[in-house]
Order: sequence, then C-alpha cells, then structure tokens
Amino acid sequence: MALSGWICLVTGASRGIGRGIALQLSEAGATVYITGRQENTLKHTAAEVKERGGNCIPVICDSSKEGDIEALFERIKEEQNGRLDMLVNNAYAGVQVIFDNMGKKFWETDPSMWDTINNTGLRGHYFCSVYAARLMVAQGKGLIIMISSMGGLRYLFNVPYGVGKAACDRLAADTAVELKSRGVASVSLWPGAVQTEMISKMVLEKDQPLGVDPKFKDVFENGETTELSGRCIVELAKDQNLMSLTGKVLMTCDLARRYNLKDVDGRNVLDYTSLKFALTQVPYLSWLSSITPSFLRVPRFILTLASGRF
Repeated sequence: MALSGWICLVTGASRGIGRGIALQLSEAGATVYITGRQENTLKHTAAEVKERGGNCIPVICDSSKEGDIEALFERIKEEQNGRLDMLVNNAYAGVQVIFDNMGKKFWETDPSMWDTINNTGLRGHYFCSVYAARLMVAQGKGLIIMISSMGGLRYLFNVPYGVGKAACDRLAADTAVELKSRGVASVSLWPGAVQTEMISKMVLEKDQPLGVDPKFKDVFENGETTELSGRCIVELAKDQNLMSLTGKVLMTCDLARRYNLKDVDGRNVLDYTSLKFALTQVPYLSWLSSITPSFLRVPRFILTLASGRF
C-alpha cells in the first residue's frame, strides 16, 4: 500500500487508460476520485475498485465545462481538507471523431473537429491543472500528469490530434518551470499502443480496419493493457528522485525499464525506443531487426522516421 493516505484525481476514468490508472492507484492504497460524463460507466469502474479493496469516489464531470471542473475541485477541497496529492489529466473526447474521419485530410473535415479533440483533452487539462496546482502549492507537494502520446512528436491520426498532444507535452514542461520551486512535479506520460475497449472494437476485431496501416494493427495486437500506465504512475509517485523528472516527457516503456516492471498480465513491455523496434517501422530496413540486439536504443527524435498515416 505504497500510496496509502494519498488523495488522487483521475479524469476520464470511466474506461480505457483512465480506468486502468484508477485501479492501480487504488490498489496501491490511494483514495481516488474519478470523473466522467456517464454515471453508469463511472459506477462500473468504482465497483471494480471496491472489488479489489480500494477506495474510489465517482464524480460526474464534463471536463469541457469550467463550472463542472470548479465544482469538482471545490468538493475535493472540502472533503479532503484541502489535500490533493496527484492529478492525472486523462479525460478525452476525440476517439470516435478520429475513427469517423480516418484517411481524411484536415481540409476535408469539419473544422469543429478541433474542438471535439482538444476542448476536453487540452483545454480541460489546463483548467484542471490550474485548480489542482492551487491545492498542491498550498501544501508544498504534489504530482500532475498529462496523458499524452507519441502524436506529440510525429504525425499520428490527424492534425488536431498531433497539435493537441504536442501542446499537452508543452503544458507539462511549462507548468513544471513554475511549480518546481513549490515542490510540485509535472510530467507528460506517453503510453504505447494500448488495448483499450475502443481500439479493440475499431481495430483489433476487424480484419481490415478502415484507414489503419496493417503494421499499426500488429503493434496494437502486442500492445499494453490499460493498467500498465497506472502501474508506471504508482512507481513514479514513489520515486525519491521524482523532481529530477519534472517537466519531462516519459514513456511507459521508459518507466517500465527504470522500475523493472512488466505489464499486469506478465508480458514484457514493448520498448518503442529500441533500435530493434525502430527498424521494424522502416520498410527497407525492417530485415535488420532480426539481427539487432534489443538493448540498443535510439534518440527519441528517430521515432519520427516511422511517421505515416494512421
């Protein structure tokens, strides 16, 4: 129970990565507030937490609405005497619109797609970070995590997605500059390919998913469980050298290597920074992957070589 006594908030925890994070934080002993827009799915996650012996408080909250966010943090402040140890900015509303517009160029889509993707997933993160920081600065400690992705580095899905993820990474970096002297860490976390419910439905269960490169389907078939990010976050929160990581972009494979972690189902975590993996993503070099040692790694910018349409 490494996080016993911790008060944590995970936005967008009804399903997917957010749900997995909530389960792992609660297993580590934290009291976890979870948010979402649908009461039934929130209650389902809360029930799972309870089944594992954890403590979870579901709160209906639309992260695109400032009033909902303000009320959420006021409730935490009142119920926990002003204490909040961790915020995980995970809420996201753009998955369906991404799949609905696969293969289309940005000028071929309705420009409102920008708002669908980034109002909850970027603007909401900023608002939550503001309110969380007010509590954390007052207590002199805390951890804020932005759930981002490799789309912040290279083209992935579409233009609004990549711009939003790059902005999330910058949000973590810039808030870290202002928070570091107050004892509060801020990082951006990149999960790898994650086998969420939506990915299973839209990619893994289809023989030829519309607009999806077969190589990406292969990556998702060997992807992370929804709970690996949570396992990484628990270890990150325990790290005595946490402040040395503030402002950085951290990949789940980075943290799995740092803390010697496997996924919750016992599988090794795919290392996206390994030279072996990078070679599999470049058609004319993929043959070299079979003779390349897995411990060799490449600078993160090399991952842009695998950029393509997804």
